[in-house]
Amino acid sequence: MEKYSASTAVASPASLGEAWFDPIEIAIRDQIRGFIEALVDEELDQALGRPRYQRRAGSESGEPTPRVGYRHGRRQRQLLGSFGPVTLSVPRARLNKDDGTSQEWHSGVLPRYVRMTKQVEALIAGAYLSGTNTRRVRRALGALFKGAISKDTVSRVWRKVQADWETWCHRSLADEDVARLILDGTVVKVRLDRKATSISLLVVLGIRRDGQKVLLAVRNMGGESEAAWRGLLDDLVSRGLKPPAFVIIDGAAGLEKALALVWPDALVQRCTVHKHRNLLAHAPERLHEEISSNYNDMIYAKTAKEIEARRKAFIRKWRLKCRAVADSLEEAGDRLFTFTRLPESQWRSARTTNAIERLHEEFKRRIKTQTVLPSAETAVMLFWALLASGQITMRKVDGWQSLAEAPTPQCIDLAA
Repeated sequence: MEKYSASTAVASPASLGEAWFDPIEIAIRDQIRGFIEALVDEELDQALGRPRYQRRAGSESGEPTPRVGYRHGRRQRQLLGSFGPVTLSVPRARLNKDDGTSQEWHSGVLPRYVRMTKQVEALIAGAYLSGTNTRRVRRALGALFKGAISKDTVSRVWRKVQADWETWCHRSLADEDVARLILDGTVVKVRLDRKATSISLLVVLGIRRDGQKVLLAVRNMGGESEAAWRGLLDDLVSRGLKPPAFVIIDGAAGLEKALALVWPDALVQRCTVHKHRNLLAHAPERLHEEISSNYNDMIYAKTAKEIEARRKAFIRKWRLKCRAVADSLEEAGDRLFTFTRLPESQWRSARTTNAIERLHEEFKRRIKTQTVLPSAETAVMLFWALLASGQITMRKVDGWQSLAEAPTPQCIDLAA
Protein backbone atom coordinates (compact mmCIF):
# COMPACT_ATOMS: atom_id res chain seq x y z
CA MET A 1 0.00 0.00 0.00
CA GLU A 2 1.29 3.46 -0.88
CA LYS A 3 2.34 5.57 2.09
CA TYR A 4 1.56 9.28 2.28
CA SER A 5 3.91 11.22 4.53
CA ALA A 6 3.06 14.61 5.93
CA SER A 7 6.58 15.76 4.99
CA THR A 8 6.25 14.80 1.32
CA ALA A 9 7.51 17.75 -0.74
CA VAL A 10 6.60 18.73 -4.27
CA ALA A 11 9.55 18.72 -6.62
CA SER A 12 10.53 22.24 -7.70
CA PRO A 13 11.72 23.22 -11.17
CA ALA A 14 15.24 23.75 -9.76
CA SER A 15 15.42 20.13 -8.64
CA LEU A 16 14.24 18.93 -12.02
CA GLY A 17 16.86 20.81 -14.03
CA GLU A 18 16.92 23.95 -16.15
CA ALA A 19 14.93 22.20 -18.88
CA TRP A 20 11.85 22.55 -16.66
CA PHE A 21 12.21 26.32 -16.21
CA ASP A 22 9.41 28.06 -18.09
CA PRO A 23 9.95 31.81 -18.69
CA ILE A 24 6.40 32.08 -20.05
CA GLU A 25 4.91 31.05 -16.71
CA ILE A 26 7.13 33.51 -14.84
CA ALA A 27 6.27 36.38 -17.20
CA ILE A 28 2.53 35.65 -17.00
CA ARG A 29 2.62 35.53 -13.19
CA ASP A 30 4.43 38.90 -13.06
CA GLN A 31 1.82 40.42 -15.36
CA ILE A 32 -1.00 39.05 -13.21
CA ARG A 33 0.63 40.47 -10.07
CA GLY A 34 0.82 43.92 -11.64
CA PHE A 35 -2.75 43.69 -12.90
CA ILE A 36 -4.18 42.81 -9.46
CA GLU A 37 -2.16 45.57 -7.76
CA ALA A 38 -3.41 48.07 -10.36
CA LEU A 39 -7.01 47.03 -9.67
CA VAL A 40 -6.61 47.60 -5.93
CA ASP A 41 -4.83 50.93 -6.48
CA GLU A 42 -7.61 52.13 -8.77
CA GLU A 43 -10.23 51.10 -6.22
CA LEU A 44 -8.46 53.15 -3.55
CA ASP A 45 -8.18 56.14 -5.90
CA GLN A 46 -11.95 56.08 -6.32
CA ALA A 47 -12.51 55.77 -2.55
CA LEU A 48 -10.27 58.81 -1.85
CA GLY A 49 -11.50 60.78 -4.84
CA ARG A 50 -8.01 61.34 -6.25
CA PRO A 51 -5.00 59.39 -7.52
CA ARG A 52 -1.81 59.20 -5.53
CA TYR A 53 0.25 62.46 -5.36
CA GLN A 54 -2.63 64.49 -6.83
CA ARG A 55 -3.96 67.48 -4.90
CA ARG A 56 -7.57 67.65 -3.85
CA ALA A 57 -9.86 69.34 -6.34
CA GLY A 58 -11.21 72.75 -5.35
CA SER A 59 -14.88 73.67 -4.94
CA GLU A 60 -16.65 76.42 -6.87
CA SER A 61 -15.66 78.92 -4.17
CA GLY A 62 -12.02 78.00 -4.56
CA GLU A 63 -11.78 76.19 -1.25
CA PRO A 64 -10.34 72.63 -1.34
CA THR A 65 -12.88 69.85 -0.97
CA PRO A 66 -13.00 68.06 2.41
CA ARG A 67 -10.37 65.40 2.85
CA VAL A 68 -11.91 61.91 2.46
CA GLY A 69 -8.96 60.05 3.87
CA TYR A 70 -5.25 59.40 3.45
CA ARG A 71 -2.86 56.65 2.41
CA HIS A 72 -0.39 55.21 4.87
CA GLY A 73 1.97 52.79 3.19
CA ARG A 74 1.63 49.36 1.65
CA ARG A 75 1.70 45.81 2.91
CA GLN A 76 2.34 42.34 1.50
CA ARG A 77 -0.52 39.93 0.77
CA GLN A 78 -0.28 36.31 -0.38
CA LEU A 79 -2.85 35.19 -2.93
CA LEU A 80 -3.29 31.77 -4.52
CA GLY A 81 -5.12 31.71 -7.83
CA SER A 82 -5.39 29.46 -10.86
CA PHE A 83 -2.27 31.33 -12.03
CA GLY A 84 -0.33 30.05 -9.03
CA PRO A 85 0.82 31.75 -5.80
CA VAL A 86 1.74 35.45 -5.97
CA THR A 87 2.93 38.00 -3.42
CA LEU A 88 1.09 41.31 -3.78
CA SER A 89 1.98 44.78 -2.54
CA VAL A 90 -1.37 46.41 -1.70
CA PRO A 91 -2.00 49.95 -0.44
CA ARG A 92 -3.29 50.87 2.98
CA ALA A 93 -5.46 53.87 3.81
CA ARG A 94 -7.76 55.35 6.41
CA LEU A 95 -11.12 56.97 5.65
CA ASN A 96 -12.48 59.87 7.67
CA LYS A 97 -15.86 59.53 9.37
CA ASP A 98 -18.47 62.20 10.09
CA ASP A 99 -17.72 62.13 13.82
CA GLY A 100 -14.10 63.17 13.26
CA THR A 101 -12.61 59.68 13.67
CA SER A 102 -11.23 57.47 10.94
CA GLN A 103 -11.38 53.81 10.01
CA GLU A 104 -9.18 51.46 8.03
CA TRP A 105 -10.06 51.14 4.35
CA HIS A 106 -10.73 47.61 3.11
CA SER A 107 -10.58 46.56 -0.52
CA GLY A 108 -13.59 44.98 -2.19
CA VAL A 109 -11.42 43.57 -4.98
CA LEU A 110 -9.18 41.76 -2.49
CA PRO A 111 -11.25 41.30 0.71
CA ARG A 112 -9.69 40.75 4.10
CA TYR A 113 -8.49 37.25 4.98
CA VAL A 114 -8.92 36.01 1.40
CA ARG A 115 -5.99 33.76 0.62
CA MET A 116 -7.21 32.16 -2.60
CA THR A 117 -9.58 32.89 -5.44
CA LYS A 118 -13.00 31.24 -5.68
CA GLN A 119 -11.82 29.30 -8.71
CA VAL A 120 -9.08 27.64 -6.66
CA GLU A 121 -11.55 26.86 -3.87
CA ALA A 122 -13.85 25.23 -6.42
CA LEU A 123 -10.90 23.26 -7.84
CA ILE A 124 -9.85 21.98 -4.40
CA ALA A 125 -13.42 21.10 -3.41
CA GLY A 126 -13.94 19.41 -6.77
CA ALA A 127 -10.80 17.31 -6.36
CA TYR A 128 -11.92 16.27 -2.87
CA LEU A 129 -15.43 15.52 -4.07
CA SER A 130 -14.07 13.32 -6.82
CA GLY A 131 -13.52 10.71 -4.14
CA THR A 132 -10.01 11.30 -2.79
CA ASN A 133 -8.67 12.45 0.57
CA THR A 134 -6.96 15.64 1.77
CA ARG A 135 -3.40 14.33 1.43
CA ARG A 136 -3.97 13.12 -2.12
CA VAL A 137 -5.55 16.44 -3.08
CA ARG A 138 -2.43 18.19 -1.75
CA ARG A 139 -0.17 15.92 -3.77
CA ALA A 140 -2.25 16.27 -6.92
CA LEU A 141 -2.45 20.09 -6.82
CA GLY A 142 0.88 20.78 -5.14
CA ALA A 143 2.89 20.82 -8.37
CA LEU A 144 0.38 23.10 -10.10
CA PHE A 145 0.42 25.62 -7.24
CA LYS A 146 4.09 25.19 -6.28
CA GLY A 147 3.38 23.56 -2.95
CA ALA A 148 0.93 26.26 -1.81
CA ILE A 149 -1.81 23.65 -1.26
CA SER A 150 -1.45 22.02 2.13
CA LYS A 151 -3.60 19.48 3.90
CA ASP A 152 -4.86 22.31 6.13
CA THR A 153 -5.80 24.37 3.06
CA VAL A 154 -7.96 21.54 1.78
CA SER A 155 -9.54 21.20 5.23
CA ARG A 156 -10.32 24.95 5.36
CA VAL A 157 -12.04 24.80 1.98
CA TRP A 158 -14.03 21.80 3.15
CA ARG A 159 -15.15 23.65 6.29
CA LYS A 160 -16.49 26.41 4.05
CA VAL A 161 -18.42 23.75 2.13
CA GLN A 162 -19.81 22.56 5.47
CA ALA A 163 -21.16 26.04 6.24
CA ASP A 164 -22.88 26.15 2.84
CA TRP A 165 -24.33 22.70 3.52
CA GLU A 166 -25.86 23.80 6.82
CA THR A 167 -27.47 26.79 5.11
CA TRP A 168 -28.88 24.57 2.37
CA CYS A 169 -30.35 22.11 4.87
CA HIS A 170 -32.35 24.82 6.63
CA ARG A 171 -33.46 26.88 3.62
CA SER A 172 -37.15 27.58 3.07
CA LEU A 173 -38.98 25.49 0.46
CA ALA A 174 -42.09 27.67 0.37
CA ASP A 175 -41.16 29.15 -3.01
CA GLU A 176 -40.38 25.81 -4.68
CA ASP A 177 -43.08 25.23 -7.31
CA VAL A 178 -42.86 21.44 -7.22
CA ALA A 179 -45.32 19.34 -9.19
CA ARG A 180 -43.81 15.91 -8.58
CA LEU A 181 -41.54 14.18 -6.06
CA ILE A 182 -39.22 11.20 -6.47
CA LEU A 183 -38.13 9.44 -3.28
CA ASP A 184 -35.57 6.69 -2.94
CA GLY A 185 -32.73 5.54 -0.72
CA THR A 186 -29.28 4.05 -1.20
CA VAL A 187 -26.81 2.30 1.08
CA VAL A 188 -23.21 3.43 1.69
CA LYS A 189 -20.53 2.36 4.12
CA VAL A 190 -19.24 4.84 6.68
CA ARG A 191 -17.04 4.66 9.75
CA LEU A 192 -19.01 4.67 12.99
CA ASP A 193 -17.32 3.94 16.29
CA ARG A 194 -14.19 2.92 14.35
CA LYS A 195 -16.09 0.23 12.44
CA ALA A 196 -17.35 0.09 8.86
CA THR A 197 -21.14 0.40 9.05
CA SER A 198 -23.80 0.48 6.34
CA ILE A 199 -26.23 3.41 6.52
CA SER A 200 -29.04 4.61 4.26
CA LEU A 201 -29.08 7.93 2.44
CA LEU A 202 -32.68 9.04 1.94
CA VAL A 203 -33.02 11.32 -1.08
CA VAL A 204 -35.90 13.57 -2.16
CA LEU A 205 -35.83 14.91 -5.71
CA GLY A 206 -38.39 17.46 -6.85
CA ILE A 207 -39.69 18.18 -10.35
CA ARG A 208 -40.62 21.83 -10.83
CA ARG A 209 -43.48 22.80 -13.12
CA ASP A 210 -40.96 23.92 -15.72
CA GLY A 211 -39.61 20.36 -15.78
CA GLN A 212 -36.32 21.08 -13.99
CA LYS A 213 -35.16 18.56 -11.39
CA VAL A 214 -34.03 19.94 -8.02
CA LEU A 215 -32.55 18.20 -4.98
CA LEU A 216 -34.79 19.04 -2.02
CA ALA A 217 -33.29 16.96 0.77
CA VAL A 218 -30.81 14.21 1.56
CA ARG A 219 -30.43 12.69 5.01
CA ASN A 220 -28.45 9.84 6.57
CA MET A 221 -30.48 7.26 8.49
CA GLY A 222 -29.96 3.80 9.91
CA GLY A 223 -32.46 2.34 7.43
CA GLU A 224 -35.57 3.03 5.36
CA SER A 225 -38.14 2.51 8.08
CA GLU A 226 -41.45 4.34 8.37
CA ALA A 227 -40.02 6.49 11.19
CA ALA A 228 -36.95 7.44 9.11
CA TRP A 229 -39.01 8.53 6.12
CA ARG A 230 -41.61 10.23 8.32
CA GLY A 231 -38.90 12.35 9.92
CA LEU A 232 -37.61 13.47 6.51
CA LEU A 233 -41.08 14.23 5.11
CA ASP A 234 -42.06 16.16 8.24
CA ASP A 235 -38.93 18.27 7.82
CA LEU A 236 -39.95 19.13 4.24
CA VAL A 237 -43.41 20.18 5.44
CA SER A 238 -41.97 22.29 8.27
CA ARG A 239 -39.83 24.17 5.75
CA GLY A 240 -42.89 25.08 3.70
CA LEU A 241 -42.96 22.50 0.90
CA LYS A 242 -46.43 22.37 -0.67
CA PRO A 243 -48.13 18.94 -0.95
CA PRO A 244 -47.11 17.29 -4.24
CA ALA A 245 -49.73 16.01 -6.66
CA PHE A 246 -47.67 13.00 -7.80
CA VAL A 247 -45.02 10.95 -5.97
CA ILE A 248 -42.77 8.21 -7.37
CA ILE A 249 -41.35 5.68 -4.90
CA ASP A 250 -39.42 2.42 -4.96
CA GLY A 251 -42.11 0.47 -3.15
CA ALA A 252 -40.51 0.24 0.30
CA ALA A 253 -43.20 -0.47 2.88
CA GLY A 254 -41.91 2.12 5.36
CA LEU A 255 -41.98 4.87 2.74
CA GLU A 256 -45.52 4.00 1.63
CA LYS A 257 -46.80 4.20 5.21
CA ALA A 258 -45.06 7.52 5.85
CA LEU A 259 -46.50 8.99 2.64
CA ALA A 260 -50.02 7.90 3.60
CA LEU A 261 -49.69 9.80 6.88
CA VAL A 262 -48.08 13.00 5.56
CA TRP A 263 -49.67 13.40 2.09
CA PRO A 264 -52.69 11.07 1.96
CA ASP A 265 -54.14 12.74 -1.17
CA ALA A 266 -51.02 12.45 -3.33
CA LEU A 267 -51.04 10.04 -6.29
CA VAL A 268 -48.36 7.40 -5.75
CA GLN A 269 -46.48 5.55 -8.51
CA ARG A 270 -44.52 2.38 -7.70
CA CYS A 271 -41.28 2.21 -9.67
CA THR A 272 -41.75 -0.29 -12.51
CA VAL A 273 -38.04 -1.18 -12.56
CA HIS A 274 -38.06 -2.14 -8.88
CA LYS A 275 -41.18 -4.27 -9.40
CA HIS A 276 -39.49 -6.00 -12.35
CA ARG A 277 -36.66 -7.02 -10.03
CA ASN A 278 -39.20 -8.29 -7.49
CA LEU A 279 -40.85 -10.49 -10.12
CA LEU A 280 -37.54 -12.02 -11.15
CA ALA A 281 -36.71 -12.74 -7.51
CA HIS A 282 -39.86 -14.93 -7.27
CA ALA A 283 -38.96 -17.20 -10.20
CA PRO A 284 -36.16 -19.59 -11.17
CA GLU A 285 -33.50 -18.14 -13.48
CA ARG A 286 -34.61 -20.13 -16.52
CA LEU A 287 -37.90 -18.16 -16.53
CA HIS A 288 -36.34 -14.70 -16.20
CA GLU A 289 -36.14 -13.95 -19.92
CA GLU A 290 -39.77 -14.89 -20.51
CA ILE A 291 -40.99 -12.90 -17.48
CA SER A 292 -39.02 -9.85 -18.62
CA SER A 293 -40.46 -10.05 -22.12
CA ASN A 294 -44.06 -10.33 -20.89
CA TYR A 295 -43.59 -7.61 -18.26
CA ASN A 296 -41.99 -5.11 -20.64
CA ASP A 297 -44.71 -5.72 -23.24
CA MET A 298 -47.23 -4.78 -20.56
CA ILE A 299 -45.46 -1.76 -19.01
CA TYR A 300 -44.34 -0.21 -22.30
CA ALA A 301 -47.60 -0.66 -24.19
CA LYS A 302 -48.75 2.40 -26.12
CA THR A 303 -52.12 2.98 -24.45
CA ALA A 304 -53.80 2.42 -21.10
CA LYS A 305 -56.22 -0.05 -22.70
CA GLU A 306 -53.33 -2.13 -24.03
CA ILE A 307 -51.63 -2.09 -20.63
CA GLU A 308 -54.87 -3.24 -19.00
CA ALA A 309 -55.33 -6.13 -21.46
CA ARG A 310 -51.70 -7.28 -21.19
CA ARG A 311 -51.81 -7.14 -17.39
CA LYS A 312 -54.78 -9.52 -17.36
CA ALA A 313 -52.99 -11.84 -19.80
CA PHE A 314 -49.81 -11.72 -17.66
CA ILE A 315 -51.66 -12.69 -14.47
CA ARG A 316 -53.62 -15.50 -16.12
CA LYS A 317 -50.48 -16.98 -17.65
CA TRP A 318 -48.22 -16.75 -14.58
CA ARG A 319 -50.85 -17.98 -12.12
CA LEU A 320 -50.51 -21.29 -13.88
CA LYS A 321 -46.80 -21.20 -14.66
CA CYS A 322 -45.37 -19.62 -11.47
CA ARG A 323 -47.99 -18.29 -9.09
CA ALA A 324 -45.51 -16.33 -6.94
CA VAL A 325 -44.82 -14.06 -9.93
CA ALA A 326 -48.52 -13.33 -10.48
CA ASP A 327 -49.05 -12.71 -6.75
CA SER A 328 -46.13 -10.26 -6.70
CA LEU A 329 -47.60 -8.28 -9.57
CA GLU A 330 -51.03 -8.16 -7.93
CA GLU A 331 -49.45 -7.01 -4.67
CA ALA A 332 -48.47 -3.71 -6.31
CA GLY A 333 -52.12 -2.99 -7.17
CA ASP A 334 -53.03 0.09 -9.16
CA ARG A 335 -50.01 2.01 -7.85
CA LEU A 336 -47.86 0.28 -10.46
CA PHE A 337 -49.99 1.91 -13.18
CA THR A 338 -50.68 5.37 -11.74
CA PHE A 339 -48.60 6.83 -14.57
CA THR A 340 -51.42 5.96 -17.01
CA ARG A 341 -53.48 8.78 -15.44
CA LEU A 342 -50.98 11.31 -16.78
CA PRO A 343 -50.61 12.56 -20.37
CA GLU A 344 -48.73 9.98 -22.48
CA SER A 345 -45.85 12.41 -23.02
CA GLN A 346 -45.03 12.05 -19.28
CA TRP A 347 -45.15 8.25 -19.04
CA ARG A 348 -41.45 7.73 -19.64
CA SER A 349 -40.37 10.00 -16.76
CA ALA A 350 -43.22 9.03 -14.41
CA ARG A 351 -42.83 5.23 -14.48
CA THR A 352 -39.57 4.89 -12.54
CA THR A 353 -37.26 6.39 -9.94
CA ASN A 354 -34.44 6.33 -12.52
CA ALA A 355 -33.72 10.05 -12.01
CA ILE A 356 -32.54 9.32 -8.46
CA GLU A 357 -30.99 5.97 -9.36
CA ARG A 358 -28.67 7.75 -11.79
CA LEU A 359 -27.60 10.11 -9.00
CA HIS A 360 -26.92 7.11 -6.75
CA GLU A 361 -24.77 5.46 -9.44
CA GLU A 362 -22.74 8.60 -10.10
CA PHE A 363 -22.28 9.21 -6.38
CA LYS A 364 -20.97 5.69 -5.80
CA ARG A 365 -18.68 5.96 -8.81
CA ARG A 366 -17.15 9.10 -7.28
CA ILE A 367 -16.53 7.50 -3.87
CA LYS A 368 -15.24 4.22 -5.26
CA THR A 369 -11.68 5.10 -4.17
CA GLN A 370 -12.90 5.47 -0.59
CA THR A 371 -14.31 2.09 0.39
CA VAL A 372 -15.49 3.51 3.71
CA LEU A 373 -16.39 7.19 4.12
CA PRO A 374 -15.11 8.98 7.25
CA SER A 375 -18.56 9.61 8.75
CA ALA A 376 -22.29 9.59 8.05
CA GLU A 377 -22.32 13.41 7.83
CA THR A 378 -19.57 13.33 5.22
CA ALA A 379 -21.63 10.95 3.08
CA VAL A 380 -24.67 13.25 2.82
CA MET A 381 -22.49 16.32 2.29
CA LEU A 382 -20.64 14.64 -0.55
CA PHE A 383 -23.92 13.69 -2.21
CA TRP A 384 -25.20 17.28 -1.97
CA ALA A 385 -21.92 18.91 -2.94
CA LEU A 386 -21.57 16.93 -6.17
CA LEU A 387 -24.77 18.62 -7.33
CA ALA A 388 -24.11 22.01 -5.73
CA SER A 389 -20.66 22.25 -7.33
CA GLY A 390 -22.05 21.43 -10.77
CA GLN A 391 -20.10 18.17 -11.12
CA ILE A 392 -23.45 16.44 -11.65
CA THR A 393 -26.09 18.25 -13.68
CA MET A 394 -29.73 17.29 -14.17
CA ARG A 395 -31.77 17.92 -17.29
CA LYS A 396 -35.51 18.55 -17.54
CA VAL A 397 -37.86 15.56 -17.45
CA ASP A 398 -39.47 14.24 -20.60
CA GLY A 399 -42.92 15.66 -21.26
CA TRP A 400 -42.47 18.61 -18.93
CA GLN A 401 -44.62 20.80 -21.20
CA SER A 402 -47.74 18.96 -19.99
CA LEU A 403 -46.94 18.96 -16.24
CA ALA A 404 -49.68 21.51 -15.63
CA GLU A 405 -52.39 19.15 -16.96
CA ALA A 406 -54.53 17.44 -14.31
CA PRO A 407 -54.43 13.61 -14.07
CA THR A 408 -57.44 11.65 -15.27
CA PRO A 409 -59.72 10.40 -12.46
CA GLN A 410 -59.57 6.69 -13.38
CA CYS A 411 -56.68 4.23 -13.47
CA ILE A 412 -56.81 0.92 -15.38
CA ASP A 413 -59.27 -1.84 -14.43
CA LEU A 414 -57.47 -4.34 -12.18
CA ALA A 415 -60.03 -7.15 -12.56
CA ALA A 416 -58.11 -10.11 -13.97
